[in-house]
Formats: sequence, C-alpha cells, structure tokens
Amino acid sequence: MIFGNINNIGDEKNYPAIILEGLKALKEDEWDKKENGRYELKGEKMYIFISEYETAPEETKKPEVHRKYIDIQYLFEGEEVIKVATDLGENKINKEYNETNDIMFYESALDEVSIIMTPGSFAVFYPNDIHTPGCNYKNKSKIRKAVIKISIDL
Repeated sequence: MIFGNINNIGDEKNYPAIILEGLKALKEDEWDKKENGRYELKGEKMYIFISEYETAPEETKKPEVHRKYIDIQYLFEGEEVIKVATDLGENKINKEYNETNDIMFYESALDEVSIIMTPGSFAVFYPNDIHTPGCNYKNKSKIRKAVIKISIDL
C-alpha cells in the first residue's frame, strides 16, 4: 500500500512507473468535473471509475481484495476512512472471489489500520492489500472519488 497527497508526489523515483502514470493522469486532467462512470485510459488494462456516495459506519462494510488489478483510490471531496490490512489468508471469506468483477469480500480483517482520506489524498492498494473503503471518519460524509484500476500485467 502507498498513501499520499496528489500535491506532494515528490521524487518520481518513489513510485513504479505505471502508478506514477496513474497519479499524473489524476493530477493533469479535470476528473472532478466529469460525470460519474467509467473512462478508459488503456482499455481493459487501465481505467478509471468516478463515483460519489455517502460513507457509512465501518461495521456495515466488508473488507475487499482484488487479484488482477491494483487500485489507486483518490478523493475529490468529503472525507472517509479506509481500513487496510495485509492479506495473509487468515480471514473468513464472506463472498468467494468473483473473477468477472475481480473482487472477494471477507467477514472482517485481522490487524486493520485506518487511513484518513481528505480531498487530494490517494491510496494505492495491491492484490495483497485488504481494504475497506467508504467508512465514516467523524460523521457520515458525501464523498466524490476516482478509482483507477491498473492490471497487474502492466
């Protein structure tokens, strides 16, 4: 997992080239003004979802993992907590892996930590990173965010 702010990416050597490409795409285009939906950056290999929703109490959320894609989650507005843990294969599965949607849900995740997302924050989740996005921070919040999906093949 990588956590940072889009305005402080720093040295380009800090990131794998494909992650840096995604971060630059977020920074250089006006994604916050686009309609909700999916936009292709490199076809099925790299695309972006723009969405908005309200956060909810963490106990109502299920931790998730992806196997074929890396997520870059970026917050335009609002605030949220994303719970994060390393997937060591020790968590009870809630919903088996769905290959079509590249997602599996756990009942809960051991040793989760919280990251606080505010506008400009980004988090990169690899296939071994369990993450639970959309959790309330101080209160329920309407958020608008982008999720770039990057194929592990890149």
